[in-house]
Amino acid sequence: MSSHFILMLTENDATVPDALEVYDGLRDSSVFYVGFKDIGLPVRSLKKLAQRIRADGRKAMLEVVATNREGELDSIRAALDMNVDYLLGGCNLEEALAMLQGSPIQYFPFVGRTVGHPTVLEGTMDEIVEDARRIASMPGVHGLDLLAYRFAGAGEPAELLRRVRKAARIPVIAAGSIDGEERVRAVIEAKAWGFTVGSALFRGMFGKDSLQAQINAIFQIDGVMA
Repeated sequence: MSSHFILMLTENDATVPDALEVYDGLRDSSVFYVGFKDIGLPVRSLKKLAQRIRADGRKAMLEVVATNREGELDSIRAALDMNVDYLLGGCNLEEALAMLQGSPIQYFPFVGRTVGHPTVLEGTMDEIVEDARRIASMPGVHGLDLLAYRFAGAGEPAELLRRVRKAARIPVIAAGSIDGEERVRAVIEAKAWGFTVGSALFRGMFGKDSLQAQINAIFQIDGVMA
């Protein structure tokens, strides 16, 4: 079992203000997938960040956390302009799919009812699993973005992740609040395609002094892959 580690240049569901400088300090890292949010920096700065990530042979991921329809659609337009490789999150599926049609962008929308900022996942486990099955059947959806550790309902996040993955039968990213080795191991055991880590790194929660050292520590966990 293995899962891709996705480095998020984010804290509190927003791109960190010095994301460009932070990324430049990590360009020799083993990280392959690098993500950021649609808020925290102006689009021109996010576009420059995406260009640097792609120029280094990595995959750029934009995660949409806008809390209203117009904000989400603006973020999708920005993703197209930035030429990111992956678009994560968002809830307005039909409109997003129409906008992304013909684009090479891989689309991983949110599963379930996501609310607030930082975003949390509401609903019952059964409702979320059924939503995952529905979304996964839609042409143009390449995977799912599941806020497993932001789940506000009854049940274990890892069990929710397992059930969603089995129901969807397409790649699932476990996003949000993965803040230590125990949760990394849990998402790997649940066979998530990938998992994101952002805030925990900027808060030093992987037990090392530098960001690079923490990233190295994550890669040392059995089953973590670039």
